[in-house]
Amino acid sequence: MYNKITLVGHFTRDVELRHLSSGSVLGKTGIATNHIYKRQDGTKAEETCFVDIDLWGRTAEIASQYLHKGSKVLVEGRLKLESWNDQYGNKRNKHSVVVENLVMLDSKRDSGGGAFDQSPSYQPKSLSNPAPPKREPEKVPEIDVNDDMPF
Repeated sequence: MYNKITLVGHFTRDVELRHLSSGSVLGKTGIATNHIYKRQDGTKAEETCFVDIDLWGRTAEIASQYLHKGSKVLVEGRLKLESWNDQYGNKRNKHSVVVENLVMLDSKRDSGGGAFDQSPSYQPKSLSNPAPPKREPEKVPEIDVNDDMPF
């Protein structure tokens, strides 16, 4: 199965860091994404989607240090379904995103300083593990098309 999601939007709140007993660091925040479209009558409409996101390890620490409410980011990750029973015994569900890659999109001016290089060759910084080495494509066996086919 394939479970991948990419979102570009703004943080809805500052990153809340938690240091777990296992030694892991968990950062929780939210992202708001906008979708602008034209209605049938020709007027423009905007739809905003709010999604909770979980950041782990060094990515959570760096995001907490350099990003804040309103920071523009690109997140890549996977959807996770959380289920629990509320105080009245009703079953509740919520989807969230477990972030595997985070790219800061604000410029140094927009972010309030510190996290970004101001050089003309600026490239957004990606906060993830480096990509695995590329594998050679598998060789496809050759098929003799001159054989007589029974159909």
